Amino acid sequence: MNLLSTLMLLPQEAEESGINLLVRYFNDGGNFMWPVLIILVIGLAIAFERVISLNRADVNTRKFILNVKRALEDGGISAAEEVCANTRGPVASVFQAGLLRVDEGIDAVEKAVVAYGSIEMSFLERGLVWLSLFIALAPMFGFLGTVVGMVEAFDAIEAAGDISPSLVARGIKIALLTTVFGLIAAIILQFFYNYAVSKIDRIVVEMEEASIELIDSLVLMKAGQPLTESPGISTSGGTAAG
Repeated sequence: MNLLSTLMLLPQEAEESGINLLVRYFNDGGNFMWPVLIILVIGLAIAFERVISLNRADVNTRKFILNVKRALEDGGISAAEEVCANTRGPVASVFQAGLLRVDEGIDAVEKAVVAYGSIEMSFLERGLVWLSLFIALAPMFGFLGTVVGMVEAFDAIEAAGDISPSLVARGIKIALLTTVFGLIAAIILQFFYNYAVSKIDRIVVEMEEASIELIDSLVLMKAGQPLTESPGISTSGGTAAG
């Protein structure tokens, strides 16, 4: 029983010692650790908001296009608009903007799709400028703490008139800790930034391809041809191979 209790306590002790070690390193890093921490917290808040928003905006585009085509065939423009209104994401918003201009002609639909596509893209990229700024600022504050730490080390040497490890240890420790913390914060935020950018690129490509398919569908509808018998239409998601 004593051995089992000891084994059960080991993870808790390791976790507590790890947390205490991080707190001690943070305190030893000096004042420049706080700006880096603030940057990391705010950057993570922006990153999490972007990840959640982009995942919500990501829908099964092929299935949505097929539903719109069926609605156009069965109920006309109003039915297709209802499908768009009940679907989240930028693709549905662009479709709805185009369908609202059908009465003005295909050219008006194309202009509306392009204009609203740019608006939706700006919404997708919202907050990424700040995230990019924080990625640059985090290591800069870390390097600034490095310079300050080295200045303190040389000040200690100058005041003592002698070089001793105990004199320069604190300054060098501050220099190293601030650099490490700044780089870690930048690496974490860079991962989320790249994920968001790749997600936005894929959504934009799907939005452009879907917009072209909407124009083609409206042209076919005006010509009285069927919309849902086109080859390559699939409900499994992704872009059909052409």
